[in-house]
Amino acid sequence: MLDVNMKIANNIQVKLEKRNLKPVDLAKEIGICKHTMNKMMDGIRTINAIELHKIAEYLHVSMDCLMKMSDKPIDTNVIQSLMACVKTEEAKKGIQFANRLSNMILFHTRVFENGKKMEHPWEDD
Repeated sequence: MLDVNMKIANNIQVKLEKRNLKPVDLAKEIGICKHTMNKMMDGIRTINAIELHKIAEYLHVSMDCLMKMSDKPIDTNVIQSLMACVKTEEAKKGIQFANRLSNMILFHTRVFENGKKMEHPWEDD
């Protein structure tokens, strides 16, 4: 799973590496703490427009460059992103159970909707 936050963080990381800089250098330059920068670089915390502008200026690149997405579509599977965030096996099992449950609900909702549509008589055009 590669979401937008993570893609932007990866783009920033590439630019930092090209200039032989570390995220801590960037944090100091834009006025945020190391902990917040770590969350940004892990894709956990969204980088706001003001921060992105400061980062772009510091790295001498455009904001568009930092927000560039690959040509491949981004996987937006919420369950996979949640799985990446949890630490315990019990939490992973809970997320898997919730995923199965939501899939069953969606399936039965579609079955019900299709059944309702079939109750109406067909009309010839």
